[in-house]
Amino acid sequence: MSQLTHVWVFSDNVERYAELMACARQWGQQVYAIVQGSEQAARVKPLGADGIIVLEKTSELQRIENYAETLAAPIREKGNGLLLMAATKRCKALGARLSIQLDAALVNDATAVSVDENALFAEHRMYGGLAFGKVKLNSPLAIITLAPGILEPVAANPAHDCPVVTAEWVAPQQEILCQERRAKSLSSVDLSKAKRVVGVGRGLAAQDDLSMVRELAAVLGAEVGCSRPIAEGENWMERERYIGVSGVLLKSELYLTLGISGQIQHMVGGNGAKVIVAVNKDKNAPIFNYADYGLVGDIYKVVPALIAQLR
Repeated sequence: MSQLTHVWVFSDNVERYAELMACARQWGQQVYAIVQGSEQAARVKPLGADGIIVLEKTSELQRIENYAETLAAPIREKGNGLLLMAATKRCKALGARLSIQLDAALVNDATAVSVDENALFAEHRMYGGLAFGKVKLNSPLAIITLAPGILEPVAANPAHDCPVVTAEWVAPQQEILCQERRAKSLSSVDLSKAKRVVGVGRGLAAQDDLSMVRELAAVLGAEVGCSRPIAEGENWMERERYIGVSGVLLKSELYLTLGISGQIQHMVGGNGAKVIVAVNKDKNAPIFNYADYGLVGDIYKVVPALIAQLR
């Protein structure tokens, strides 16, 4: 497989750089990491970049979308290649701005990337996860936001060294200003890295009943996730715990679903688990078409029984 001459990586979440670097190394000859501040530069340097470009923060309220002009400058100098970013809301917003400034083709939420005969291809989900589309990016510069879990993260090498330069600040033509920040309840969990996940859906009758689900998860040493209605309809759980086509994509060893019907939009997120176990009182629920093991039963009877047996 051919390689691109230049690949840049950027993420608003420093934890994603290890995976982005693994992908960039596979597809690029020269790999440059673009980071926010000297602290991130120190954390990213052991991951093996050929060079690091530092974007200095002008203030704590600075939005990363305002870095578009500054970030575009060193990329434009090389003239061709690929900018690889994490598929987060902020990176997608930044990617849209950069796509215009660099006249670059943009693909969001890519699940695979390939380089063949000097042509760049990206795959992404279509029709709510029912199919995959493969597109060719014809522009000299291309931008791809990468879904998590594509490749194993690179291992850090503390002895690795590379040049570190600071990008000259270029003021945006239309700046996005943050007037105020308000704290909100956020989950620190990253379900894409969890080894075991217990997922709950509409079969749960009340928010207070989440206590038994969390108890079962604790016995299993698992994290708790949910279907979209629990997170965005009922608001019983944090958005970060939603599993599905526009949520988390699991790579867990075990996914135990409780009262989840198994619509395709959800299973796009759950299908990556090695073993799927489903509990649902509806014997015709679609979830049983995906499950390795299925149990037809009421979760209010099954879950307490599981907790008792597992203990």
